[in-house]
Amino acid sequence: MNTFTIKDLENLSGIKAHTIRIWEQRYSLLTPQRTKTNIRHYSNVELKAILNIALLNKYGYKISRIDKMSTDEMNQKIALLSQAEAIQEKLINDLIGAMSDMNPDQFELLLDDHIRSKGIEKAITKTIFPFLEKVGILWITNHVNPAQEHLATNIIRQKLIMGIEGVKRVPENKNPILLFLPEGEYHELGLLFVYYLLKSRGNKVFYLGVNVPLKDVEFIVNEKNIPVIYTHLTSVANNFNFDKFLLNAHNRMPDRNIMISGLLAQQYAKKVPPSIHIKKSLLEVMDYFQISRTID
Repeated sequence: MNTFTIKDLENLSGIKAHTIRIWEQRYSLLTPQRTKTNIRHYSNVELKAILNIALLNKYGYKISRIDKMSTDEMNQKIALLSQAEAIQEKLINDLIGAMSDMNPDQFELLLDDHIRSKGIEKAITKTIFPFLEKVGILWITNHVNPAQEHLATNIIRQKLIMGIEGVKRVPENKNPILLFLPEGEYHELGLLFVYYLLKSRGNKVFYLGVNVPLKDVEFIVNEKNIPVIYTHLTSVANNFNFDKFLLNAHNRMPDRNIMISGLLAQQYAKKVPPSIHIKKSLLEVMDYFQISRTID
């Protein structure tokens, strides 16, 4: 069984830790365990409970009313939510629950049904990326077991590769783009999705994959005269120095556009070298590559 901190519950549910503490005092919704130093920790069961509570509360149910509901009644009320945003949030919560329970069959079933209904692009943009953003902080802080991470990410990776292989579009006369992950970075999903988006729009893509030294990137960029390089940083090795990486990338390829997105980029607030372009979200990446946002 996993244990989660109150900060984990805040990140995953959107409910402030202060509010969660108040709810614990006033209602019987959550019963956390405590360490010997009196630090709260929560199980899979409480994680799924707070996700359901947060969803119902967001869409009109008072916390005092939710407190009187059984688990079955909560699930029934959630199933009746008809707003598109609520349905999407419920699916993300269900994916988090399946990952937390280490239930690959349920995780893949949820994903397959959603892809069949919405298509790979909409499913990833509207559901899978928000799911990854929610749980990404757990991976960085090691609050998810590596087995759970592999369970979820490998299934998503399979779906992305199927989507990429299904693109039959012939590359148009556009400047090529190189995609890679630096040494120590193995979280490939963000990069694979951008690969899918670019390929489906007729871009020629050089995809190097994970754990690639900058000297190898520099070699191919120069050999093929590639003007744009893109990487997506989620959770690199402990000895990874982001400042040094940016400076090294700029010094090796000062006349190229090097674009970086992902959790590390979102958290970076320093001035960057002129060849580096930090993108804080997937939409900023799509704007840069002039990819239409018309994904409803």
